[in-house]
Amino acid sequence: MAKRYVGSCTTVLVGKKASIDGSTIIARNEDGESPLHPQKFVYVRPEDQPRQYHSVLSKFSIDLPADPLGYTSTPEAEDGHGIWAAAGINSDNVAMTSTETITTNSRVLGVDPLVPAGIGEEDMPTIVLPYIHSAREGVQRLGSLLQQYGTYESNGIAFADKDEVWYFESIGGHHWAAIRIPDDAYVIAPNRFNITDFDFASDDTMSSADLRDLIETYHLNPDAEGYNLRHIFGSATIKDTRYNNPRAWYGQKYFNPEFDTTPIDQDLPFICRTNKKISIEDVKFVESSHYENTPYDVYGTTGTPAQKKLYRPIGINRNQELHILQIRNDVPAAVAGIHWLAFGPNTFNAVVPFYANVNDTPAAYRDTGDHFDVSKMYWLSNLLATFGDYDFSLFKDLEDTFEQKTVAACRHLQLQTDKAVQDTKNIREHLTTANEQMAELAMANSNELLGQMVAAAAPNMKLKFTLHD
Repeated sequence: MAKRYVGSCTTVLVGKKASIDGSTIIARNEDGESPLHPQKFVYVRPEDQPRQYHSVLSKFSIDLPADPLGYTSTPEAEDGHGIWAAAGINSDNVAMTSTETITTNSRVLGVDPLVPAGIGEEDMPTIVLPYIHSAREGVQRLGSLLQQYGTYESNGIAFADKDEVWYFESIGGHHWAAIRIPDDAYVIAPNRFNITDFDFASDDTMSSADLRDLIETYHLNPDAEGYNLRHIFGSATIKDTRYNNPRAWYGQKYFNPEFDTTPIDQDLPFICRTNKKISIEDVKFVESSHYENTPYDVYGTTGTPAQKKLYRPIGINRNQELHILQIRNDVPAAVAGIHWLAFGPNTFNAVVPFYANVNDTPAAYRDTGDHFDVSKMYWLSNLLATFGDYDFSLFKDLEDTFEQKTVAACRHLQLQTDKAVQDTKNIREHLTTANEQMAELAMANSNELLGQMVAAAAPNMKLKFTLHD
């Protein structure tokens, strides 16, 4: 069996009444267990989707339906480790992000052990996303597959269409629960079991059929009343107080500064509401954050060395790619799905709003290799972040200007494209061309930023000498 890599991502979910423009949003940093796991951005055409799927990391295999949809995805660039499609939007404007590694406990694993030959993060988007026509269908298909084949890991997955956002968590080897995120709410989900209050009778929840009986039969509920699934199936460990809870705390404090919580709270809320309408830029900030304006910021000036190492930030050197999957409601369906994408650590990158209804993806994002190549965005973004880390305060203003300039220019191009497609016969070709233009713009601005960073850093080199020294 191939080695299994454990990631550590952060998920952000936004309902359509909580977003600034009425769109649904599901986002996630895909984090590796170490830096530099090259990623690429591809469009999988229906004719290229496998009809029989075989996992690399387990013995799982399955015959797939004969009528797949096309979809975007961000798989591994290096062959031999499995697909790891991670996230995408299909041609019916259904989005999926998979997966957020989550925690569990020995009580439920004793009842329903994990299944070494089951499905996992490597497999889920490929065997689910091309075959669903709504977010609810995504929950139902994944739940059915998990019950039949089992899973070897604990994961959280999100689905969205233009109306609904659903969050799904696996439980033990064969069980699961999912909840519809209210339209006026948002969620920050780190690497722990996240769902709290759960109403088995609600139309806004789904689960494996025997989940409630499982809880009662095996005495899994530590609470006197109700069903808090985090208490029942999750963890409340010291590691959570250092690794998981602080990320949720910081994201929630960004949207709700009035929250009276601390980074180590074990019972931070799952469903949150804020008076501020949430934008793509807000999601990007949270997914890039490293405890700015707190003593815990590794780049900050107020904390002690010990404080700066106390909590795991959201933005980290192990960020491989960030996707923000947006399904818009104020435009025609043909242009509604936007796969915002950035590669590498989020401290020195910019998200680009790629259309999902296309024929292909831009070469600078598609053709990532497993060796360094500055002509590919994955490697260029990692170079910028690595260079920037050496003197963050020197380069930060340059990065802020680069990010605003890039996103603004891409948004302007997007507005022009949205209008132009109304008179376009071949919409997919037109959107494919627009994506190429946005990729070229992002590459040019990234190279410009690199040049500015070199110019700013060169005078500070230690290897220098003048007669005036």
